[in-house]
Amino acid sequence: MAALAGLASGRFASTHAKMAAPPHGARLAIDPFTHLPQLRGRLTPPHESVLRVTPEVLAVWDQHAQQQGRPADWRLPDAQREDTRRAVLANHGQPQDLWVFGYGSLMWDPGFHFTEVRQADLAGYQRRFSYRITGGRGTPDRPALMLALEQHAGCCSGLVFRIPATAVDAESEILWRREMIRGGYCPALLPMATPQGPVTALVFAANTAHPEYAGELPLDETAAVIAGASGFIGTNRGYLAQLAAQLDALGIADAYIRNLHQQVRLLDPT
Repeated sequence: MAALAGLASGRFASTHAKMAAPPHGARLAIDPFTHLPQLRGRLTPPHESVLRVTPEVLAVWDQHAQQQGRPADWRLPDAQREDTRRAVLANHGQPQDLWVFGYGSLMWDPGFHFTEVRQADLAGYQRRFSYRITGGRGTPDRPALMLALEQHAGCCSGLVFRIPATAVDAESEILWRREMIRGGYCPALLPMATPQGPVTALVFAANTAHPEYAGELPLDETAAVIAGASGFIGTNRGYLAQLAAQLDALGIADAYIRNLHQQVRLLDPT
């Protein structure tokens, strides 16, 4: 488990085009980072990601949940999770490439193979720390707060990753284990703008009906939670710091994240 935490500590390995290449026989773009060269070396390669949730990684998560005394049904059953994936992708159409929108940890650790990445704007949504988690970067005694997409005026700027058609089934299954482990999000295919033209991308938005949904909390309360929470894959504070750094690298202004990051650093300047 210590090895998992070490991999999740924010250490970035050099990322070359071949590391982003899918092992499913898909043809590659010459350089997945053509549009965003500043991202080279700033994305965790899939083979180093603790968030590439293969069946083996999921088994480790199950073991950790058991050690915490969680019930056997701590996560969605595999069949139920797969039903949601198939239902969403049925509207995607086959075979064609799948775009995936990243607004949080996917922006530095996508955990899946892709052939192209672009900056993207999703209108009508903004990122907020509105989802409580008791694993990963939190514990049952001290839950963490994770990002969700909330319907909100303005737009959320992030990244979209292209998964080639031949890899969509395998890579989306891995992604679904990560994002839909407890059903905390509502996956949907939504239109968004990129500098290279419009795309329709897979988005994991807030599931406001989920029992762990907290809604948007006051900034000082959010900061206090983030400053103190940690779990087996890292700290809540580290998550926020990595997000703030990635937004800065991309030149994305997000007042909410900037103010929250400043507030957390005031609580603990180390």
